[in-house]
Amino acid sequence: MSDVSVNIADFHWGLQVMDTIDVGLVVIDRNFNVCLWNSFMQHYSGIGSDAVMDKNLFTVFPSLPKDWLKAKLQACIELQTRGFSNWEDRPYVFEFKNYSPVSHGLTTMYQNIVITPLKALTGDISHLCIMVQDVSDVAKSKIHLRESNQQLSLMSRMDGLTGLFNRSHWEQCLQQEFDALSVTTQPSSLVIFDIDHFKKVNDCYGHSTGDDVIRRTAAMLKKTARQSDLCGRYGGEEFTVLLPETSADQALYFAERLRKRIEKSVVETEEHSVSYTISLGVCEFNSSFSSHTEWLQTADKALYRSKQSGRNQTSVHG
Repeated sequence: MSDVSVNIADFHWGLQVMDTIDVGLVVIDRNFNVCLWNSFMQHYSGIGSDAVMDKNLFTVFPSLPKDWLKAKLQACIELQTRGFSNWEDRPYVFEFKNYSPVSHGLTTMYQNIVITPLKALTGDISHLCIMVQDVSDVAKSKIHLRESNQQLSLMSRMDGLTGLFNRSHWEQCLQQEFDALSVTTQPSSLVIFDIDHFKKVNDCYGHSTGDDVIRRTAAMLKKTARQSDLCGRYGGEEFTVLLPETSADQALYFAERLRKRIEKSVVETEEHSVSYTISLGVCEFNSSFSSHTEWLQTADKALYRSKQSGRNQTSVHG
C-alpha cells in the first residue's frame, strides 16, 4: 500500500473518530468559516453539516456571543495558545437544549469550551478548533449543592416559626452595627417589644393559638419595617428590631405605628377570636455604650418601663 493510501486511510479513520466522540468539534478558518462540524454539533444544533460548511459561523449561529467569542479566538491566534471557557463563568457558548436525564431540570446544556489554534505546514496559525463539552450533569450537581448550602445557611439564621432572624444571627447583626457606629455620625436605634400577657393566651386558648399570635405579630412587624431594618425573634414572645440611620423620634414613630396595627388586629381560629397588645422600648445608640449588650439592655429597661406603666405603650430611653 502506498504512503498516499495510508495517509488517506488515516484521515478517513480520523474523521470517523471526530464524528462519533461525545463532544462537539468545530473547526473554523481565520475568517470564521466552518471547515468541520461533527455529528454532536449537528444533533444538538439541528443544523446539518451541508448547511454550515464553508459558511461564516456567526451567520449560521447568530445566538453566539459574537464579541466575546471573537476576542477569545483572536487571543488564541495572537498568543498561539489554547483558550478556555468554564461553565461557572459562562454557562454556555452554544445555546443547546439539555436532554440529559441525569441533569433533569436544566433546560440549557451547560458547557466547557476549549479553543485550540491549529498550525498549517508553514507553521502559521491557519485554523481554530472549538471543542464543546457537555457538563450539565456536573453543573446540576454543583448547583444543587450550592443551593442546598445556601438554604442551610439561611435556615441557620432564621427562626422557624416566624421567618424572622433568630436570636443568634440578630445579635451578630447588632454587634456589627455597634462596631460600625464607632466610625460614623449616623444615628441608629433599637426597638424591643413583647406580647402583653402572652402566658394567658397560651393558658386560655392553647399553644397552637399562641403560635398563631406570634406568627401574626411577626407578619405585622415585617409589614411595618423597611427593607433595611433587621427584625428578629429574640425568644418566646419577645422581638427585636434594629433600625439603621434612625433617630429615637423616628424609632418612636415606627414603634407606635406597629403597636396600633397590632392593637387593631384579631387572630381568628376555629374556636376563638383573639385580640392582644404589645409593649415596646426604644433606645437610640449612644457613644457612651461600652458594648452592644449595654445598648440592648438599655432598650430592655425602656420596655420594662412600658410594662410598669400599664402595657400597650412605647417608652423611649433618655
